[in-house]
Amino acid sequence: MLRVLGISIAALGLMAAGPADWRPVDPENTLVIETTKGLIVVELRPEFAPKGVERIKLLAREGVYSGLQFHRVIDGFVAQTGNPNNRDGGTSAHPDLPPEFSFRIPPETATLVVERSDAREGFVGTTPFQAVSASEPARPGDARLRGWGAYCPGVVGMGRQADPGTANSEIFFMRGPSRRLDHEYTVVGRVVAGQGAVLAVAVGEPPKVPDLMLKVRMLTDIPEAERPRLQVMDTRGPAFQARVEALKRQKGAAFSVCDVEFPVRLQ
Repeated sequence: MLRVLGISIAALGLMAAGPADWRPVDPENTLVIETTKGLIVVELRPEFAPKGVERIKLLAREGVYSGLQFHRVIDGFVAQTGNPNNRDGGTSAHPDLPPEFSFRIPPETATLVVERSDAREGFVGTTPFQAVSASEPARPGDARLRGWGAYCPGVVGMGRQADPGTANSEIFFMRGPSRRLDHEYTVVGRVVAGQGAVLAVAVGEPPKVPDLMLKVRMLTDIPEAERPRLQVMDTRGPAFQARVEALKRQKGAAFSVCDVEFPVRLQ
């Protein structure tokens, strides 16, 4: 079976869909993490957290993340890493970041999949969000969508201490849904390939034998011959819309953005 950087076609969830149903990931905003349990590819979302995404890209390029442990892994919850001292409270040489718990974006940037009287839900790229209802008045002269990242499985956030303005270098990967984290921690993106590796890292606080992020790079910095050429299902395409409608029929009133997974294929 064909493999690129350790990812098999089967692992990417290849499925039949037309050309209009797929889009390439942005090399400038795609984080590639080689771990002891396999490859993890993250689609970063500067629309949600421009400062957080900028910091992650900087630390990846400085080599700070390469070699760090998954130092706190809780089954069904999170896999944390990114602290230079391999334990909670460690920081990089850079200053802490302000909270980016909510955002305002042009409505055309998002794809809405849930419209309720009290809220809306949808995606920017593959990253889920919740937003205020359409009936809630916008600021005068500001028609942007006001929302916040939704902590569904695969979502990546920035860790912090008790002070909301202490995000620095720590990142965590959701191993299950935990919407109580919404509004409390900065969402920076979502895993588009390698969620199995996220679920496979050793559990513990800390684990007895922690798994490692062996090498962390931005996709654009990887030599052309080595790059995983990934495409993800486009939220604007008919296959995605059909996928969502099928889930709505199956789940009924319980349907949420956390029920939606994104197939990925090799380009």
